[in-house]
Amino acid sequence: MQADSPRGSFPEVLLAFLRLGLTSFGGPVAHLGYFRQEFVERRKWLDENTYSDMVALCQFLPGPASSQVGISLGIRRAGLLGGLAAWLGFTLPSAAALILFAYGVTAIGDVAESGWLRGLKIAAVAVVALALWGMARNLAPDKPRATLAIAAAIAMLAWPTALGQVIAIAVAGAIGWRLLREDRAFEQPAQRFPVGRRVAVVSLALFFVLLIGLPALSQALPDERLEVFDSFYRAGSLVFGGGHVVLPLLQTQVVPPGWVGNEEFIAGYGAAQAVPGPLFTFSAYLGTVAFQDRTAWVGGMFTLAAIYVPSFLLVIGAMPFWDRLRSQSGFRGASRGIGAAVVGLLVAALYNPVWTSAVHTREDFGLALAAFGLLAFWRVPPWLVVALSAGGGQAIAMLT
Repeated sequence: MQADSPRGSFPEVLLAFLRLGLTSFGGPVAHLGYFRQEFVERRKWLDENTYSDMVALCQFLPGPASSQVGISLGIRRAGLLGGLAAWLGFTLPSAAALILFAYGVTAIGDVAESGWLRGLKIAAVAVVALALWGMARNLAPDKPRATLAIAAAIAMLAWPTALGQVIAIAVAGAIGWRLLREDRAFEQPAQRFPVGRRVAVVSLALFFVLLIGLPALSQALPDERLEVFDSFYRAGSLVFGGGHVVLPLLQTQVVPPGWVGNEEFIAGYGAAQAVPGPLFTFSAYLGTVAFQDRTAWVGGMFTLAAIYVPSFLLVIGAMPFWDRLRSQSGFRGASRGIGAAVVGLLVAALYNPVWTSAVHTREDFGLALAAFGLLAFWRVPPWLVVALSAGGGQAIAMLT
């Protein structure tokens, strides 16, 4: 992509995305629809083809696709500061809500037997199941990709670690590169982006330096804050498929070291469904709980920044080269393979930790079915389903 001059300002981008950050319920797919309506149709910041091109790239990159589309829209409108403004406006409302929820959880203390927590965990079952249903139809619609998805799920169930997830994605990408490519031409007009290739190369180099160097540095200089930053940075760097797929990777990063209890983890994930904005703000909740003995909200902002740093580096680094990459059939085949693996990773996450932490009785299963039906068939907003599930969990606890 060629460099272009930004035409907007930091305050303009911040206010536009702040409105969306306060009102964008419904998850990543809904967020992309809100962005299109606001910036393509209403504000006319860009045309339909350019927006589709941005969405295609951000869906290929690891990390939260809707947030990355927002960052790229902000950069295109007002340069690098515009990208920061878009991220602040879209992210901070839900991050603030989840930090407040974390304060409530830590103030209550032992929440393991709470009825409302039981309902939140069951709501998470329904939300992840619905996300899996939609992703499977889009990313694994044929026999080869369905087979890849099943293989990735089995691999993650057998080897439920961050390294296992990375290897599953890498193998699926390699298989896709060889077997799922399309040889037909794929030509579109070149797009323009207000970041030069030199800046892009530096950004990509920094991404890989941090990805490789942070684990070594945290081993050489034992420090809890460095270990936390490394864990959340890797989560933001290695997760394909957006918010729901970050669940197993974050769980393996924060629960075994004892930073966050498994009950608190699933409770926060359920609560994250009830707020607008990106699901990656779940990291702000985790940081607040992990740093509860200090200034907890600072810990929440620390982990929120850590998980989003890779998104900035990847968007800035990839956009100027996207025209060349998207024309490669092998590149598109790798993207299909990775997409299928993401479905498998979500299958494994639905079983563990979501299902195993939430569904223990017939009543739990019934409430999960009811929540799924409300989401999938009645199109009830997720925040309302979460609230109803919390009430249902409390009622089950009182009756049993």
